[in-house]
Amino acid sequence: MLTRVDPALSPEAAAPVAPHAVVIGAGLGGLASAMRLGAKGYRVTVLDRLDGPGGRGSAIRAEGHRFDLGPTIVTVPQVFRELWAACGRDFDAEVDLRPLDPFYEIRWPDGSRFAARQDTGAMRAEVARLSPGDVRGYERFLKDSEARYRIGFEDMGRRPMHRLADLVKVLPAFARLRADRSVYAHAARRVKDERLRMALSFHPLFIGGDPFHVTSIYALVSHLEKAFGVHYAMGGVEAIARAMVKVVLAQGGSVRQRVEVDEIVLREGRARGVRLVSGEEIGADIVVSNADAGHTYDRLMRNVPKRRWTAPKLRRTRWSMSLFVWYFGTKGTRGMWPEVGHHTILNGPRYEGLVRDIFVKGRLAEDMSLYVHRPSVTDPGVAPEGGDTFYALSPVPHLGHDDPVDWAAMEEVYRRKVQDVLERELLPGLGGHLSASRVFTPETFRDRYLSPHGAGFSIEPRILQSAWFRPHNVSEEAKGLYLVGAGTHPGAGLPGVISSAEVLAQLVPEPVGVEVAR
Repeated sequence: MLTRVDPALSPEAAAPVAPHAVVIGAGLGGLASAMRLGAKGYRVTVLDRLDGPGGRGSAIRAEGHRFDLGPTIVTVPQVFRELWAACGRDFDAEVDLRPLDPFYEIRWPDGSRFAARQDTGAMRAEVARLSPGDVRGYERFLKDSEARYRIGFEDMGRRPMHRLADLVKVLPAFARLRADRSVYAHAARRVKDERLRMALSFHPLFIGGDPFHVTSIYALVSHLEKAFGVHYAMGGVEAIARAMVKVVLAQGGSVRQRVEVDEIVLREGRARGVRLVSGEEIGADIVVSNADAGHTYDRLMRNVPKRRWTAPKLRRTRWSMSLFVWYFGTKGTRGMWPEVGHHTILNGPRYEGLVRDIFVKGRLAEDMSLYVHRPSVTDPGVAPEGGDTFYALSPVPHLGHDDPVDWAAMEEVYRRKVQDVLERELLPGLGGHLSASRVFTPETFRDRYLSPHGAGFSIEPRILQSAWFRPHNVSEEAKGLYLVGAGTHPGAGLPGVISSAEVLAQLVPEPVGVEVAR
């Protein structure tokens, strides 16, 4: 271990001082990075502007309801178990994961439904019920999904992709798997029923991608669900974040909330710490940014000439869609709506046209599709006795389009439309039972999470914005600076951001090899 010697002390009194790592942001990627660095032997300080940990995975409370603000499911629990194991701890002893069955139910305007489950036989039966002629095509799609999982997740997704040679090595596999084809186009080659095409291709929306343009490598999600199931953490994703904080503190690290980083401090081209909005400077031997990659380069490094991630390049970047989320509580409804489970996907009359309005035209459409979360059926503690806690999420355009939505004028108008859809198609009588209510618009994502254009998932995962083409985990702009989270490799979603910390651990030098800042 390197030592820092105070001249006032005798050599015998000098104590080993571990190199210091500052992590910007206590989102899941930042906390996972802090855990990995602490396990390596770094002294770690995590800095976050919110009042609690988790970033997009945090929660708010109102009138006895706990509202999970962002991700609601865990799809690859082994990435968490391996993270905890790297720190000498047992994830399952600290976080209570519950498998969901079904994972979610998809509903269409014609009244048809599709329950996604882990059991292959049950899934075949669901496919056969909608379209008997598509069962064999569905089975082929599952095999395709597994092949893409092995390349896209286990190989590329869990190792660095910052060298061009890393990309060149996977090009033959990309060609073989037709990575140039979209997820929807691939699903359309396997099944004919439009409802099934939607059910097999919509998953990129969970990470901010347009299913009609995102590479078919993301068909791997179907295999993730089948192989590992879909889980809910009791206490919500916030409970995972709080368990991560406990690990960081047990390692000797610190987590500071309600402090905002204003700038990454560079000296001689190397990250040497951060300056807070308050003016306080915190020195570091390495800096890890879990802030959005766009915010990191455009704001936190605003006084540094960039070679690759310049302001013009960031303006040309395609960003994920944003989200309109209505968080609401109900009273006296625990026995109501028995067919509405933990997760429901409520489709509007259009699929491709709606997606095009959101991603390409940047237009707020009259129709909508909703993702409805009702955690109280699994975790009654999220609501007062007899009540329920919900959120209804609608994908909407981000704020960077030519004619952005005026959310100050549209927030309540659109919330009312969401309520009307829910009352008509899923939760009859909802209006008479409402209690707590909160709304997040794209402006909330911009202001709360400092997300460029209010994007919900940072940079859209198109093929030329994935892997080597994304902002690298080891910064191209400054030595000693690393990036984790949704905007870097491997991408958004809980497995992606946790894996970004795994990649980070492969790139950051061992503490004995770091020059201690003085």
